Amino acid sequence: MANKFFFTRLQYESGDWDVDQRMPSNLLNSLVEYTTLEVDTQEKIIPLSSDDIFKSPFCYISGHKLVQFTRKERENFKKYVKNGGFVFADDCNHDIDGLFSKSFERQMEEIFGPGELKKIPNNHEIYNIFFEFENGPPTTSQELNGWGDDIVHDYLKAIEINGRIGVLFSNKDYGCEWDYDFRNKRWYKIDNTRFGVNIVMYALTS
Repeated sequence: MANKFFFTRLQYESGDWDVDQRMPSNLLNSLVEYTTLEVDTQEKIIPLSSDDIFKSPFCYISGHKLVQFTRKERENFKKYVKNGGFVFADDCNHDIDGLFSKSFERQMEEIFGPGELKKIPNNHEIYNIFFEFENGPPTTSQELNGWGDDIVHDYLKAIEINGRIGVLFSNKDYGCEWDYDFRNKRWYKIDNTRFGVNIVMYALTS
């Protein structure tokens, strides 16, 4: 069990961290289906203020509301990322002016400095490390149905540490896109969790 990959959801004191509850099991199922990784199929929920996060190979953070980290949460976030950790942050509103997006970006500026969270090019390694996504980040149905800001975001943002992504930030609402029972995946013409597999594989191998 110790060597198995496990998915960590970060619990933080502000906002609503407990969203898209079926997403982790669906993504973990895809890792089992497509890769040879040893996978713990049970999501772990770890407070950002806990030193347990330093044992996590991959962390996920999301929400709809204001993000205002405590001092300890800020310290842990920075230390985790600077020490080679990987955080995937996803705005559950996919709204460019939404509270989660704006406040999370502000937190990143306070922790890492202005301008550190930048758009990554659509030919970045993360788009071809396992499955091939020629046009960059795949579009979500949340964008295409006019939900939120009615904009298709054709990029992701990231904070890089020593040339490697430490924080990947999405305005595309992948969390809701992948928030269905994994057993229903057979009804999808194209499995939309495949990009999640790329994110995890990048986190583990880059």
